[in-house]
Amino acid sequence: MNRQEVGKLGEKVAQKFLKKQGYRIREVSFRCPHGEIDIIAQKKDYLVFVEVRTKSNLNFGTPEESLTKSKKKNLIASALTYANTHQNLPSLWRIDVIAIELNDKGQAKRIELIENAIEQDFPFTR
Repeated sequence: MNRQEVGKLGEKVAQKFLKKQGYRIREVSFRCPHGEIDIIAQKKDYLVFVEVRTKSNLNFGTPEESLTKSKKKNLIASALTYANTHQNLPSLWRIDVIAIELNDKGQAKRIELIENAIEQDFPFTR
């Protein structure tokens, strides 16, 4: 599998995982000038922006270690863009990361949800 195929598979695995955990998927692959948010979901009173990091081998570190400062900054900017362009959203929000490791058959051998993986100190401004 190439990188794109690994990423798409990881996103599908993450959506199924979130649904089983009681999340409602609102949107996938939201794109804006700042970048892309893989999954936007809701759980109870929280709007959750989810970055999915998938690896088929750990030669260059774990999935969660691949999240750069630049990507974190762009995720926050993208979340704010989403909030300012959509209505009827919960006022509470967070950015989570789902780390997925695949085995050599393309099956998830590890799925970890990291809540509040990217901290922000401000509410949505509308």
